[in-house]
Amino acid sequence: MKKEFQYTINEFSSSINQDLLKQIYKLNQENTPEVGSLSSFEYLQKIVKLSSNNFYVSSKESIIGFMICFRENSAYTSKNYDFFSKKESKFLYIDRIAIKSEYRREGIGKNLYLLIEEITKAKNIPLCCEVNTLPLNQNSISFHQGLGFHRVGDYNFEDHSVAYFMK
Repeated sequence: MKKEFQYTINEFSSSINQDLLKQIYKLNQENTPEVGSLSSFEYLQKIVKLSSNNFYVSSKESIIGFMICFRENSAYTSKNYDFFSKKESKFLYIDRIAIKSEYRREGIGKNLYLLIEEITKAKNIPLCCEVNTLPLNQNSISFHQGLGFHRVGDYNFEDHSVAYFMK
């Protein structure tokens, strides 16, 4: 039986309330290795300043999910972002998304993706992301394929591997 709860999706920028950003940082760290670990709260602040589209999901004054995205030509230094920078002249890259475990499978992630897809459709640009293949994140691979993403590459890091997806 699905639990009943209400949530809102809010866009945010680097001027976000620091308490909310600290909740986002904590949620990110709680969801490793599905989402990459952040070296510090200050690093999160830095990437949010470089990002283009960010959303957080809240329920009862608590952050239960978030998404951070980058457009092309950002000063963001990430090997995964760099993969798409070399491949596409214009794109929107989903760098990280996390949903609190107790709120998964409730449509929140899908709603975040539908929201970001509206932006890419309006700008006629591809939506890009990567998913861990080592350790295997089969739920995420299936989720992306179900939304119409197709695999466009792979990369093996020293401590993990990823598959690149685009729509």
